[in-house]
Amino acid sequence: MAMAGRLRSAIPVVQKILGSGSVSHQRSNVQRSLLCLNLTHSERNFATASGAKEPKVKVPVAMFGGTGNYASALYLSAVKASALDKVEVELFDLVEALKKSPTFSQFTKDLSVPSDIRVKALNDICAQAKFSDVTKNFLVVLAENGRLRHIDSIAKRFSELAMAHKGEVKAIVTTVIALPPEDEKELKDTLQDIIGQGKKVKLEQKVDPSILGGLVVEFEQKVFDMSIKTRAKQMERFLREPVNFDIL
Repeated sequence: MAMAGRLRSAIPVVQKILGSGSVSHQRSNVQRSLLCLNLTHSERNFATASGAKEPKVKVPVAMFGGTGNYASALYLSAVKASALDKVEVELFDLVEALKKSPTFSQFTKDLSVPSDIRVKALNDICAQAKFSDVTKNFLVVLAENGRLRHIDSIAKRFSELAMAHKGEVKAIVTTVIALPPEDEKELKDTLQDIIGQGKKVKLEQKVDPSILGGLVVEFEQKVFDMSIKTRAKQMERFLREPVNFDIL
């Protein structure tokens, strides 16, 4: 993905800035009111300000806690800016870059890094990666408030909101080996029949040899455990139970 490539090329910016002896204090064009985030009582719009009247938007799923509040605020701004898909992709690329770069990951978690250095680094990285204004301004607010270390959790909760917005249901299937395309399609079609019309199944595969065989399917807070590991445990419990000869 071109965006991911640009983001990877921007990572050395962090090393350059951290190694610099003097960093000029940079402020983003985010209003000062955003720096004191109080998402319980007010919305935050991280998009570029405009004179047009903003449409009323509500979050499709109630989110709680700090990361939930940040994700909800970003969702509202992304929808109002008609940039939901773009912001979702940009957050995904950012999280992947964090996983691949220990330096970048440590930078987001190190609270000893001064706020102005964090802001300059994020501005430069977003510029090189060509991130949208919504994503850039949001990341700058996180940098200002020392919340960059929560970006992974925020991105996951934002993804939940984006999926709900698009009527998608995430289903996770765990198997010993990856399902071949025909089996994956059959499972997806089966889940689609269970979930019904109006929602679209988004299937995610996980490989876990410890389940020994079979599969585990999770969706909409439901778990269908058909693994050999679970069946073996059930059989073990059954065999350990004392036999009541009185009922024989």
